[in-house]
Amino acid sequence: SSAPSAPAVPASSDNDSDQTTIGNAVSSADIQELGGQAVPWANAGTGSRGSITELVELKDGGLTCRRFNATRESFDGVAMYQGELCIADAGGWRMQEFKAL
Repeated sequence: SSAPSAPAVPASSDNDSDQTTIGNAVSSADIQELGGQAVPWANAGTGSRGSITELVELKDGGLTCRRFNATRESFDGVAMYQGELCIADAGGWRMQEFKAL
């Protein structure tokens, strides 16, 4: 007898998980202490890793945002992204933009 195989997890769920991991690293980074150094990140759930560079914090009319570039190294290759994370009304960080370059 054979057991049914588990459904394949779509690659987009890995990307979403990595995006969340990158967002967490961006929101928790101490920009003053970094002094322009890259922030490494890794996602044990997907096996992906990379670094966050060009991390800057901007304040516009009371809205605080962080812009960044990130690399993602995974089994399917290396990709570069550009993103922006802003503090939402509830006080938590929210990804405003995350696009492949």
